[in-house]
Amino acid sequence: MEENNQSSNTVVKAGLILALALAGIFGYLYFNEKQESTQKNVSITEKTQELLRTNTKLDSISAQLDAKIAEVTALGGQVEELEALKAQLERDKKQLMSSKNFSSKEFQAKIKNYEALLLEKDAELAKLREENAILNNQNQVLNSENSGLKSSNSELKSVKEALSDSVYRVGVQNKELSEKVTLAAALRPMNYSVSAINSRGKERDGEEFKARRVDRVKVAFKLAENPLTKKENKTVYMRMVDPTGSVISDMATGSGAFNFGGKETIYTAKQNIMYSNSGQTVEFIYNRGSNYEKGTYKVELYADGFRIGQTSFTIK
Repeated sequence: MEENNQSSNTVVKAGLILALALAGIFGYLYFNEKQESTQKNVSITEKTQELLRTNTKLDSISAQLDAKIAEVTALGGQVEELEALKAQLERDKKQLMSSKNFSSKEFQAKIKNYEALLLEKDAELAKLREENAILNNQNQVLNSENSGLKSSNSELKSVKEALSDSVYRVGVQNKELSEKVTLAAALRPMNYSVSAINSRGKERDGEEFKARRVDRVKVAFKLAENPLTKKENKTVYMRMVDPTGSVISDMATGSGAFNFGGKETIYTAKQNIMYSNSGQTVEFIYNRGSNYEKGTYKVELYADGFRIGQTSFTIK
């Protein structure tokens, strides 16, 4: 009887030990799973915050680029490289927001590259400001010298030979300054688009068009805002050059000739506009009246004695 009781106690103790062991195992597994879930939530939150910080940095760089493009344009500099950089930045921003596998390391490298390019452009912009300031100061000095010379006719006669070289130099510098100021105030097309219009009036945008679907060609662009450009009537000439290098023209459809660089130059079409300095859109719709041959066509734009821009499209 005593042996049976001892055996029963042993079984009970073994059962308790097994139950405690199982409880410990299950507790460990639950704690471990909860910890992994918490770590995953923390990781997702950190990744979201990093994405938002990256997007904020890209927005800041975009704003800096806009400011530099505006200032370089006002100073008469070239903005093609800055505009290309802005277009790449917009593509990176779009990729960032649509990416399912966001890589912080990849975008940090891109941001460092953009920041380095901005520093380079700051140096170029400082040089452009300096050159414009020098030209303006020279112009003021030269105007002052000219005024003094004009007010002293008798004195001018006695020093005419000594100042002949200086006067010539003044004229050359004034001409160069005038040309730079005029160039800075020239119209600046941007955001080009080319559309093919078929015989039913349906438009198709792009850079390549099938010949049988092209009845008319529409070239549209915006005129950049420029505080140096006067709000007045402007004449914009459009030259469409075919794949052989010949200018497409037909006097019956409004083609003609204008003076460019001292030479008579044929244009395809022209348009008189009132420049409003508001980013207005200008459109040329040209009906050739015959089929377009296959190849690449260039579209050149002229105004105020300058070639102000160009684009192209392909007929296939």
